Amino acid sequence: MSSSHLSHFNLIASAHASMLEHGFQPDLPEGSEKEIAAILADGTLPDGLKDLRSLLWSSIDNDTSKDLDQIEWAEKLADGRIRVLVGVADVDHHVRHSSILDKHAQAETTSVYTGVKVFPMLPVELSEGATSLNENADRAAIVIEYIVDAAGAVTDGKAYRALVRNQAQLAYPSIGAWLEGHAEAPAKVAASKDLESQLRIQDAAARRMVGSRFQHGALDLETVETRPILQDEQPTEIARLEKNRATSLIEEFMVAANGVMARHFEEAKVASIRRIVRVPKRWDRIVELAASLGTTLPVDPDSKALNDFLLIQKQKDPDRFPDLSLQVVKLMGPGEYLLVRPGVESPGHFGLAVQDYTHSTAPNRRFPDMVAQRILKSVIAGSQHPYSNDALDAIATRCTKMEDAARHVERDMQKRIAAVVLHSRIGQVFQGIITGANPHGTFVRSLDPHVEGMVVRGAKGLDVGDRVRIQLIATDPARGYIDFAIV
Repeated sequence: MSSSHLSHFNLIASAHASMLEHGFQPDLPEGSEKEIAAILADGTLPDGLKDLRSLLWSSIDNDTSKDLDQIEWAEKLADGRIRVLVGVADVDHHVRHSSILDKHAQAETTSVYTGVKVFPMLPVELSEGATSLNENADRAAIVIEYIVDAAGAVTDGKAYRALVRNQAQLAYPSIGAWLEGHAEAPAKVAASKDLESQLRIQDAAARRMVGSRFQHGALDLETVETRPILQDEQPTEIARLEKNRATSLIEEFMVAANGVMARHFEEAKVASIRRIVRVPKRWDRIVELAASLGTTLPVDPDSKALNDFLLIQKQKDPDRFPDLSLQVVKLMGPGEYLLVRPGVESPGHFGLAVQDYTHSTAPNRRFPDMVAQRILKSVIAGSQHPYSNDALDAIATRCTKMEDAARHVERDMQKRIAAVVLHSRIGQVFQGIITGANPHGTFVRSLDPHVEGMVVRGAKGLDVGDRVRIQLIATDPARGYIDFAIV
């Protein structure tokens, strides 16, 4: 593809077309503007809620995030345990059940992040405004509270409605680097000893919990995520998203909070939607994969044994570990949403090593989380369940389908963005690892930047895991193709 043609390739239009192709309706339906205007005009907060606005709440998210779903606060108790509060944006307070915006959200089910444009489940006036836990703004919230003991066990879970105020919007890269001792404290943290102490307590709780989950078999997987660096809305580089202590902190807090919510519904004997990853049907292939690398796994699925194997491989060959992780993820199968009736045991989440797990902490971005808020409110109020079992079953099925569609859109766009970014580097040589070899072709991943393409010349005799030098010879953004030759 010529440079002049490439310069006119419209990635945003391509993303919009991909959304439509995979069953999304990214444009808001008729009547939405009227509902949005009414929501923005009504600045009232609910009456009678627990007022927690004086707590030193903070949020940690990507440095580009504008749809803030949750904030956190913690305190160390006299006996050494840590009390954690997770505040979740009360989106249902503004987006009423069966409204035009609610029906649109139920059809889309998820926000889609394409790298060049976010296609939000809810309009940005809400998801980045009225229903976002923005810094220094009073908001209605669902608070999920629990206690973490010295061993990392989570107890005394409860959920209730409250008023909150985010006092510090923080970002993963800077907070992670500071917690790990690689950098000075970010400006907001450096300016407040109280905030520094607060984050240290949160980090301590998270480190207890992650240790406990890994002991019980949670999988330490490391699939690589990337994001484009944009200049004037055009991608110029591809950056690798690095996990750190800050991302781990939020992950642990959310896993625990979602477990509390699931158990709350179970104790209240109400139907709900769970997020599950079933015991792998292709466990035999995971056993074969481990055997090929010198490890014998049990015949029956065992997440603890699998994680022990993964930890060893991560130490032995960190460069190839992301590809091994991806293979395991594919063999485990995708997660899904499932209606769980009172008294019926959930299949659980194999990868997280938890039995009780729902999605409830990202209501601006996921529809099941809005559903969870409505169910919780009905439990608190002692009112009728807002959904029938048939309705919950249909929502769960739709959410599973559209989450899969979102993965396809995001994967398509990652390839197209990579093709645009790399076009100016045609002719350059990179270090790579062979990631696939089958009748359809041989595929290779360059180590820096982290992009995948096809080996179109010199592939004979190559196998998965081989380290190679590759030359970029062509890109095609329209089809998301990147072609390499072995050198």
